[in-house]
Amino acid sequence: MNAPPSARFALGHPARFIALGFGTGLAPLGPGTAGSMLAFPVYMLLDRWLDAPGLFVVIVAFFAVGVWACGRTGRDLGVPDHRAMNWDEVVAMMLVLLVAPDGLEWWVFGFGAFRFFDVAKPPPIRHIDQSMKGGLGVMLDDIVAAFYTLLLMAIVKRLFF
Repeated sequence: MNAPPSARFALGHPARFIALGFGTGLAPLGPGTAGSMLAFPVYMLLDRWLDAPGLFVVIVAFFAVGVWACGRTGRDLGVPDHRAMNWDEVVAMMLVLLVAPDGLEWWVFGFGAFRFFDVAKPPPIRHIDQSMKGGLGVMLDDIVAAFYTLLLMAIVKRLFF
């Protein structure tokens, strides 16, 4: 199934609903960007009740759930890493938000940098994306993009602030 999935498909199984970013993956343009944007309210909601270590544990749990959900949904769609599956962007962007310096400007910078690395897929992201199939591959390439983003943010902060 290469066609975009429907809302009915997304609601047909909990794994699909999660993998499709609570429906944001159904966006006709930029489902990855929509998933990255979903990370902001999810992160801000959790940040009200959890400290940084607690948030990290939740992000790790979201990653593990994503491996299962994206693996199952990819099989259901017949495409291991369908563009509508954007839970990987949600989780990776939440990691960026957790580690990023305080301030809206850093969040905006982190969002832009993460989207760049996720789309451009510099090594080893492209290799992971092409060689690792299933839920782990779907989730892992975005985590590497998040680490690239955080590394770039650290360099910029060190050089300019």
